Amino acid sequence: MASQGTKRKLDQESSDSSRESPLTTDMEIMLKAKQITKRVTDNLDHTIIMHRDIMSKINKMNKVSSKKATIGIFGKSGVGKSSLLSAVLGKKDLLPSGCFGACTAVVTQVEANLTDSNYIAEIELFSKEEWEKDLKDIFRVLSDDSEDRNDDLFEISVEKITALYGADADKKTLEELQTDDKFAEIKTFLSINKKTISNNDVSIFANDVASYIVHSESSPGGWYWPLVKSVTFKVPDCHELLEHTVLVDIPGTGDCNKLRDDKWKSKLRECSFVWIVSAIDRASTDKDPWGILKHCIEELGPGGECKSINFICTKTDDINPPAYIRSTRLPISGDKDQKKLCILHRNKNAKTRVKEKFENSEIKKRFSTDDNFLNVFTVSSNAFFEHNLLLEPNETEIPKLQDDLRILNKNINRDLTRDYVNEAKGVLSLIQSVQLDRDKKTHETKVKVYMELEKDLKKALNEMDSHFDTIYTDLEQFLSKGVDESVQLCVASTKAIICPNIDKRGFHKILQALCKNDGCYWSKNWDVIIDLNRQLAKHLQEYINEYFNLIFPVTGTTGKSVQEQIDKFSIIQSDSASPGSPILHHIQNFIKIEETNLKASLKTDVVDTKKNIYSSIQTTIEKEMSSCYEQAAAVTGIGSMKKRQELLITTVDKIKHDMFKKAKSEMLKNFSNLKLHIKDTLESGLKRSMGLSLSKTRNIKLMDVSREIEQLERLAEQLSN
Repeated sequence: MASQGTKRKLDQESSDSSRESPLTTDMEIMLKAKQITKRVTDNLDHTIIMHRDIMSKINKMNKVSSKKATIGIFGKSGVGKSSLLSAVLGKKDLLPSGCFGACTAVVTQVEANLTDSNYIAEIELFSKEEWEKDLKDIFRVLSDDSEDRNDDLFEISVEKITALYGADADKKTLEELQTDDKFAEIKTFLSINKKTISNNDVSIFANDVASYIVHSESSPGGWYWPLVKSVTFKVPDCHELLEHTVLVDIPGTGDCNKLRDDKWKSKLRECSFVWIVSAIDRASTDKDPWGILKHCIEELGPGGECKSINFICTKTDDINPPAYIRSTRLPISGDKDQKKLCILHRNKNAKTRVKEKFENSEIKKRFSTDDNFLNVFTVSSNAFFEHNLLLEPNETEIPKLQDDLRILNKNINRDLTRDYVNEAKGVLSLIQSVQLDRDKKTHETKVKVYMELEKDLKKALNEMDSHFDTIYTDLEQFLSKGVDESVQLCVASTKAIICPNIDKRGFHKILQALCKNDGCYWSKNWDVIIDLNRQLAKHLQEYINEYFNLIFPVTGTTGKSVQEQIDKFSIIQSDSASPGSPILHHIQNFIKIEETNLKASLKTDVVDTKKNIYSSIQTTIEKEMSSCYEQAAAVTGIGSMKKRQELLITTVDKIKHDMFKKAKSEMLKNFSNLKLHIKDTLESGLKRSMGLSLSKTRNIKLMDVSREIEQLERLAEQLSN
């Protein structure tokens, strides 16, 4: 116990530690480290303040869980996303066919169930108030028989109302629908906010969840996806693949519901990796996946955290050998493995074509990345499960995707284990420094060290401040040039968007929808994407993109990044303490590890904040244009399109100087706030740690943890090896 001071008895496990064989997995190392910290906390006295502080730090260590890596999945309905995910997870028929992408803009994600053997679906629903607003919007669209009616929104509205209430529900008025028994049932249903479906039988589970995520035109009524914001699937026995990873379907939009649209965009910015899914016969020619990716560059690149892209060509077993042989002139007409040879030949060609298209695209330039950024897979989900389809498991390339997930999860687990071991070493170093503090001379030395550290902290903060001021100045210069360019070109850019030199028939509907959706129009099938806010932000962003990628790179070092300045920061100098002073060695070790922990927490903050910094340009423009969009959307009657066009052009010309200056100021303000947050976090955190380790502790008794520190150092060495 604490009162025993240095004279505690070590238990058998501790005394035999020198004879322990090396641990082989990260899980074993983590478990061992937690056993060591538990032995320590069992010897602490919660009535003593210092002991409580140490216990609090260890409890916090045990509760910390990392943010999961998000893999975003792009692809239209029908390209085989559901089958792909079921195959990668090794669970045939887990996800109902068509559940990915079928429901317009419902965000669907898949993660591991780490608690039991059940398949779980957590379904987030709209509130009653949100659905009532959506319902009014639906009937406003359905009742619109003017020439300005938007056909995409009309089609989506019909899909929603008939999915819930059955055929011909779109022919009824809202008042008539309110007398339907289903109306009262839905109102009661929405009071729960979230519905959970759980079953250990995958077939029963898939059937139970289908009505909330699948759309069926052939059997309308009783499909609840219009009420759903998002669905999270939790799959058992996927520890190796999904412990630290979540797979998120990035569906098309075009939905008139802004809540879904905002959720969709926020998920985009979270993606660390992207899977583009396309049927192999159209992989390089299909405009949809490439168009979606191109339109989302800002959310994934400078405004996000995407590190790599997997382009996945599906349905490789779906091939007509005679037709393929004729079209490619392959000399294999009499070969008994004709179909397999055709599949493998087409796979090879598809990989080459996709890589060539990416190399020559604007997308690669915008991501500022290396040659390993894009990987191409050619997969067959059917052949992975059905071994009579000629292909070996490895030739389906499903195992390669599984290995990708395993490696990603293993790396995250390794980092978490390493962080825990190092943090535990820091806490135990604090304990050991207190245990060694036994005389007045030692305390005087500690006071001297405190003053030196305080001086070094001030110096390090000033150096960091100087680097950040340089970044601020450079960023301001690039923004100023971008503002001048934007002011000159914004009117012409606006005209190019809203007065296109194309067939005008039907464009008045698109323009009205754009105004109603705050300056953005995405058709239901992604074939038309018009975003006035993005167009207005374009010139300003083009001036800062290259520099922004230098100060906020997604991966690697640039010599100028904010994160590199944080990494360089340190108040511990290599010669700041005598090697012959054990107590100062432990104090230094504790401070150094606390410093590392603070910098690690800031890394996440920097990534999250840089997304807001970059998106602030477009957000400011949308805000400044919002009243104009509202006025333009309200214009009706003969000549309404021309009136909307004139209103938008006139407004842009009128507010352009103030609008772009505000966008510049907002970005600089957000950067300044990040700088202050970084400095405050480091200063307050280190002062707190310095106060804890260098305070007067001669009368506080703590156990001797030198043996435990040695054990943790051996665990750290095993992780390094």
